[in-house]
Amino acid sequence: MHVVLAGGGTAGHIEPALAAADALRRLAPGIGITALGTERGLETRLVPARGYPLELLPAVPLPRRLTTELLTVPGRLASAVAAAARVLDDTGADVLLGFGGYVAVPGYLAARWRRVPIVLHEANARPGLANRLGARLTRHVAAATPDCPLPHARHIGIPLRNAIATLDRPALRAAAAAAFGLDPARPTLLVTGGSQGAQRINTAMVAAAPALARAGVQVLHLAGPTQVADVAGALGAVGRPAEGGRYVLLPYTDRMELAYAATDLALCRAGAMTCAELAAVGLPAVYVPLPIGNGEQRLNAMPIVTAGGALLVDDERVDGTWITRVVLPLVTDTVTLATMSKAAAGLGRRNADVVLARMVLAAAGERAAA
Repeated sequence: MHVVLAGGGTAGHIEPALAAADALRRLAPGIGITALGTERGLETRLVPARGYPLELLPAVPLPRRLTTELLTVPGRLASAVAAAARVLDDTGADVLLGFGGYVAVPGYLAARWRRVPIVLHEANARPGLANRLGARLTRHVAAATPDCPLPHARHIGIPLRNAIATLDRPALRAAAAAAFGLDPARPTLLVTGGSQGAQRINTAMVAAAPALARAGVQVLHLAGPTQVADVAGALGAVGRPAEGGRYVLLPYTDRMELAYAATDLALCRAGAMTCAELAAVGLPAVYVPLPIGNGEQRLNAMPIVTAGGALLVDDERVDGTWITRVVLPLVTDTVTLATMSKAAAGLGRRNADVVLARMVLAAAGERAAA
């Protein structure tokens, strides 16, 4: 049996795909798995690092405005579909498992052309164009949210890496804190703007850093690879805290399970993967939805906020004063954090990888029996 994955561009597409791939290997050790991607996406680093072959397709982004670039889309899309079809043929694919993104549309159309079953996963509360198209071509649709508008959608959550899906935060706390040079006995704030960082959050944290240090709050700040140097310089300008609190500044970490275990509260964007991981591990959060796009980040966070597992704040309100006034007292309030943790964990889905893998195996079985 061979499965082709179609979901590249951002970590929000790639990580669920790789988590599902890992689950497929656990359930069917002899299975073959190949990923589709483009040369501009994070998949060029993440997929080979996890041990899966990657086949590159031409990227076919759709222009957001009516320009002459629209005239080139049909030809470029046809070329990408043909390339995806060649991968399906060469691997003898039994199923195409799609997650959205640039490579998903060529993958879905090629699978339909080659009569390969499609299984689709939608991570966001508001589906993108690729999955809205793909859902019209299959009845095997999985969704991260219970009210997903796609036809045939089955609510399963988001596939997570096994290290996160099985994380026991209290048991790993001491080792995780040591890995970052933190004190496990002190309140600790995790700050992350996603794989690329968030300038608004980074700037606000610099302003709030002295107050956090005076209150004895530790910070694990993942500022993003392109922003970390500027944040480090800005922290130096305000007197980077050395007494009364630790401030660990990193561009990113590949061991997010350690970051979750070492901290008490997250200040972060509200990408679908971030929301799913924080709920699954029961880490309370203050979500700052990205203020652009179609509003999906706010929708991603709202079920957790409504349940009491998180707070939500508009991007333009986040500054050093706001963090000092709202986040600082929260990260030191162990009773409230415990209540929020329980509420968040109640919405978490830790087995979505296995559920999705079984959907893929079932679709392959249906094809073999036809």
